[in-house]
Order: sequence, then structure tokens, then C-alpha cells
Amino acid sequence: MGIFSRFADIVNSNISALLDKAEDPEKMIRLIIQEMEDTLVEVRTNSAKAIADKKELARKVSAMEDQISEWQQKASLAITKQREDLARAALIEKQKLEKIIKGLHDEQTLVAETIEKLTSEIAKLETKIAETRAKQQALLIRNQAAHNRRDVQKHLHTSRTHEAMAKFEQYSRKVDELEAEADLYSQSGNAKSLDQEFAELQAQDEIEKELSKLKEQMKKNEK
Repeated sequence: MGIFSRFADIVNSNISALLDKAEDPEKMIRLIIQEMEDTLVEVRTNSAKAIADKKELARKVSAMEDQISEWQQKASLAITKQREDLARAALIEKQKLEKIIKGLHDEQTLVAETIEKLTSEIAKLETKIAETRAKQQALLIRNQAAHNRRDVQKHLHTSRTHEAMAKFEQYSRKVDELEAEADLYSQSGNAKSLDQEFAELQAQDEIEKELSKLKEQMKKNEK
């Protein structure tokens, strides 16, 4: 598979769809990112080569242009010296170089287009990698949250948890009983017994009798 076709497959791929089908999404996304990074390295390497080719072509074109200028000057010199044969030969060499330089210009155009395309692809691929890394981070967070929830639910449904809750209920029941017992003691301490109530009635009756005697005695003394 060529670099361009593989790049298109990666950039156009639906990462979410791939993860939904994967048995191990976390492993899948690591492989996807690795493939993207490998492709990015290859694209950058090709881009660097294309830039080097562009510079080399520019040097060749410049050298060819200098040679064309030299042959033109030689042809002019030959004409001034009335050496048409030499002028004709110089122009032939100049024509050969012009054909070569035309081919170099065509190569320059192709290289410039390649560099432009590679530069665009590098930007797209870097964006895709950033998006995929964001999905990876979100997946890791979801995975961690799911593990935490599972551990909590697993802990809540263990026999130890049920035993602890049962013991807590027993302890609460004992506390309720102790509070009720304390309330009963408090009420019994404040309430009067039946004997106490009769004793109070007898004491009041005796006081009334004594009071009546005291009133009669005072009346006798007044007479």
C-alpha cells in the first residue's frame, strides 16, 4: 500500500466505529495511534526528501541557465568573428540544454505539488492524531470510572457488607431498647406509688382533724 492511499485510509477512518467493533477498545486505539504516528513519520520523511529534491533541482536549473547564457555568448562571439560553424555548434549545445532545463522545470512543478500535498497531509494527520488521543483519554477515563463503579457495586453485594449492615441494625436495636429502658426508669422515679397516695390522704385527714380541734379550743377560750 502506498503512502498516500494508507494516509487516506487513516484520515477517513471512523475511529468511533472501529472502537465499537473492537473486543479490546483500549488496545485497538493504541494500535491506531501507533499506525498514525508511523505514517506521520513516513510522510514527514517523504516531505523532507521532496524539499531536498526541490533545492537540488533549483541548483541544477541555475547551473543550466548559466551554461545556456555561456553558449549564447559564445555563439555571439563566433558571429562577430565570422565563424558561423562555431556559432551553429554553440546554438546546438544551447538548444540541448534548453530541452534539459524544460524537463527540470517540469520536475520542479511536480515536486512543488508533492510538497504542497504532503504539507497538507501532515496537518490533517496531526489533527487526526490529536482527535484520536482525545478519544483515548476519554476512553481511559470511562474505563477507570467503570472499574470503580464495578468495585463499589461488588463490595456492596458481598456477604461481609450484608453482615456489617445486619450487625449495625442489631446495634441500633440495642440502643433503642436501652433508651426505652432509661425512659421507663425515669417515669417510674417520678410517679407516686399506691401506698404513697394513701399515706398522703391519711396525713391530710389527720391535719384536718387537728385543725378542727384547734378551732374549737380557740372558741372556748374566747367565752
